[in-house]
Order: sequence, then structure tokens, then C-alpha cells
Amino acid sequence: MKRIKLTVAYDGTNYCGWQVQPNGITVQEVLERCLEDLTGKKTEIIGASRTDAGVHALGNVAVFDTDMRMPGEKFSFALNQRLPEDIRIEKAEEVPGDFHPRYRESEKTYVYRILNRQFPIPTQRLYTHFTYVPLDIEKMAEAGHYLVGEHDFKSFCGAGAQVKTTVRRVQEVSVVREDDLITIKIRGKGFLYNMVRIIAGTLMEIGGGMYPPEHMKEILEARDRQAAGPTAPARGLTLMGIQYLEERRESQDMEEVSGI
Repeated sequence: MKRIKLTVAYDGTNYCGWQVQPNGITVQEVLERCLEDLTGKKTEIIGASRTDAGVHALGNVAVFDTDMRMPGEKFSFALNQRLPEDIRIEKAEEVPGDFHPRYRESEKTYVYRILNRQFPIPTQRLYTHFTYVPLDIEKMAEAGHYLVGEHDFKSFCGAGAQVKTTVRRVQEVSVVREDDLITIKIRGKGFLYNMVRIIAGTLMEIGGGMYPPEHMKEILEARDRQAAGPTAPARGLTLMGIQYLEERRESQDMEEVSGI
């Protein structure tokens, strides 16, 4: 038996999120169905990030165990032949049997895209959130700085979350604009339920002038979901990737040894 790690990209538009559930088709369900077709056995997949309905991904991570003799890297080709066009395996590789995508120290990077102009663009409707309200990205970026570091993010936690602690560490929050497209990038070691989308909704309120950037500090200190802004729509959110810190250290060690 060996463990295979998959890097998975998908358009979340037509799915009820990542995790298998009774009320609709999910990314995990489709992957498991294709794996069963490939291996001839019912196979459970463990995902790193259980993205919500409508959320996209370029670099979610999942693992499964198999006794197939196929080399790890070949699973990407075999699965992509069976998967629908809105799900693709970007990379497959064999990893140690104790590798768990959720319990290894890692950093996740999300982006939230906002189309900010007078009228929407139909071809971007599935991958951006549209608003005609003029947004000041300098104010949004200033507000984002208050979120960097280790804080209690209870104000940015969706209802129904079952967690031991709402303390999380955010490494980076940036806001950039290119023409009509505003991109919020958030990188951190862990996120609460709907946390990124609530941050995006709050930043949009600040960018629209509802309150000043420094009010973000008061929202954090309130530890009250009602203090923060609305949960931004799922379609604007993409999980860009997950970097495991152990793999980063190994890569850095190899660069030092090779003299790069």
C-alpha cells in the first residue's frame, strides 16, 4: 500500500464544495468516483482544504492510499482522462504513508477578485465579485495590515464553526488593482470557516467608505461576528495553493547544498 498526493485544480461553479455531502455533487465525490473506476476499488480521498460551494482552486491538496503498482506521477494522467473538464490533477506524487494534508504545518494562499466598474463583464461573472461602488484600495490595504500577525479572528468566523480556538496567524494581506480588477491576497497558516470571505467583505466596506481603515482593529478586538462586514460571495474566491513548510525547508536545504 502506498500514499499518493494530488495537487487539484477546479472550477467550483457547478459543485457544492469539496467535501462529500447529501445535497449535491462535490469535487471529492467526483474524484473518488474516478479513482474507483481507475483502481477497481472504493477509495477515500482526504483533502487539505474543504472549500465551500462555488469556491475555486488552483492548488488544493489531497491524498489517497492504493495498492496499484502504477508510479505515483502517472496517476495525474490516468485521472485526467476520466475527470470532467472543470477538475484537473496538476501533479501526482508518492509521499510517505504518514503524510496528512491537514495536519502538516503549512501555509495557504487565497485570492479574492473583485470586478470594480460601472457595469459587469459577463465573461468574468463566475470568477469575480462585481460591485459598481468605487473602492479605495489604499484604504483597503491599510486596513489589511491590522490583520497581519497572530490574532483572535472570532469576528471573522462564520456561524456553525466547530473549532477549539479562533486564534490564527496571517502572514500577508495585500490589495492591488489592475484596471478594473482588484485582487485581495491573503496568506496564512490556517483559516476559520468563511474567514477569507468575511475579511474580503469587510475590506470592501472600508474601501467603499463605510468606516476608516483603523476601524479594522476595533473589529478584531470585538471578537464578535456582528462587528465585521458581510461574507463576500464564493465565486470571487480561489485557493491558489498550499505550501508545506517541511517541503519548503527541504527545498531550501537542497539549494544551499547545490550552491544556488
